[in-house]
Amino acid sequence: MTSPEERLAALGLTVPDVVPPVASYVPAVRSGAMVYTAGQLPMRDGALITTGKVGASVTPEQAYECARQCALNAIAAIRSVAGDLAGVRIVKVVGFVSSTPDFTGQPGVVNGASELLGEVFGDAGVHARSAVGVPVLPLDAPVEVEVVAEVIG
Repeated sequence: MTSPEERLAALGLTVPDVVPPVASYVPAVRSGAMVYTAGQLPMRDGALITTGKVGASVTPEQAYECARQCALNAIAAIRSVAGDLAGVRIVKVVGFVSSTPDFTGQPGVVNGASELLGEVFGDAGVHARSAVGVPVLPLDAPVEVEVVAEVIG
């Protein structure tokens, strides 16, 4: 069986540094066996990978990639408080999609996060989920993702 880190490497990905908060909060908190991440934006190398609304200046495909980056950033936040990804189980994902009023493809966008978590954690990445359309997100990000995980073993 391969570890989450080995699966990440096979995907050509590495866990980034934890994204610093943009306000007064921490990236993740552990309470007992549970880890709760703050909303993760699609930051890479200190900047958003794109800005705008899905259905206007951002395509669903671009937003899907943003959701993948959000999930990768959530993995970094989880690892920062869990210490290791080997015993992590993903429990719940909430994805927020800044979109135009007529855009209804939020579930497909948030699949970017869900599918990455499944690829990285295998059966332990299967989770409950919500995908919500919103008018605007911090820094004009198109996507924000929160993750609840459990540290087992």
